[in-house]
Amino acid sequence: MSTLHVRDLMTATVVSVGPDEPIDSVQKLMERKRIRHVPVVDGAGHVLGVVSQRDVIQRALLEDTGAVSEIMAWKTETIEADKPLSEAARLMLGQKYGCLPVVEHGRLTGILTEADFVKYVVGHKASVRS
Repeated sequence: MSTLHVRDLMTATVVSVGPDEPIDSVQKLMERKRIRHVPVVDGAGHVLGVVSQRDVIQRALLEDTGAVSEIMAWKTETIEADKPLSEAARLMLGQKYGCLPVVEHGRLTGILTEADFVKYVVGHKASVRS
């Protein structure tokens, strides 16, 4: 069996926002797309950080104004798409990350989340039983 790489499990159709995006817009986007993490990128597609559903909810308890840059996690870890999946799993488990933005040549190309691992395990076990 060949080694799985990050690109094999990542979600390639990743939704991202800029740092000046209003928090309430991001909250609506997350609800509409049913996602919990949104990478924040600059105009060239370089990852600046990640905003999570938790960040948005905590801010909403205080007020619903402001920009994503005020609540996002800056200097977020990223991973290259061609890295072994086991490396991503160790990083996510060790640092308790819910997601990792996936980059190629420094630009956002996908996102790897806890849900991607669950979907893989569920699908893998179903195919083994068949």
